Amino acid sequence: MAKGILGRKVGMTQVFDEDGRLIPVTVIAVTPNVVLQTKNVQSDGYEAVQLGFMDKRATLANKPEQGHFAKAETTPKRYVKEIRLPGMMEYAVGQEVKCDIFASGDYVDVTGTSKGKGFQGNIKRHNFSTGPMAHGSKYHRGVGSMGVIAPNRIRKGKKMPGRMGHETVTIQNLIVVRSDVENSILLIKGNVPGPDKSLVIIRNAVKKSK
Repeated sequence: MAKGILGRKVGMTQVFDEDGRLIPVTVIAVTPNVVLQTKNVQSDGYEAVQLGFMDKRATLANKPEQGHFAKAETTPKRYVKEIRLPGMMEYAVGQEVKCDIFASGDYVDVTGTSKGKGFQGNIKRHNFSTGPMAHGSKYHRGVGSMGVIAPNRIRKGKKMPGRMGHETVTIQNLIVVRSDVENSILLIKGNVPGPDKSLVIIRNAVKKSK
């Protein structure tokens, strides 16, 4: 059954498996999520479960937020996200979702916000080739041709310099190496998008099952 949970990227380390092989893993802190609201087709037009993750000070929550959290009988949460998966509809408001919904060997899709790189040129942003490096070239890292003359404008979709990174990225078919319920930690093989201390959403893999 497809399920999901919110977590916070801690960093990367490495662990040994049962065969003694060294595996690079990303450590994700998955403190218990609280179900804040359930949505259904009759009242909202779709099915989803709203999860709250990581406590925050009550003074940082306005009155509408405080009332929303009070309905679930929980403290104010820093992150609030909806997850539309059929396996989540069995949870009731106020119930906790823990990392034990995933086990070692499960395949998951992890969604996060990639690191922002700022304003970058075409060579770094789109992997363009450089111009001739000779001194007489005078065109080393230029954008290049803007397109044909006929439309007398630059066509939409032209790859040009601009803001790079800070986008929603999903990496699919990652393997859960270890699910530590006692410490509320998931160890996922390989890297996941985003910097340390950033929010990630972990769901069952869409394209691959255990």
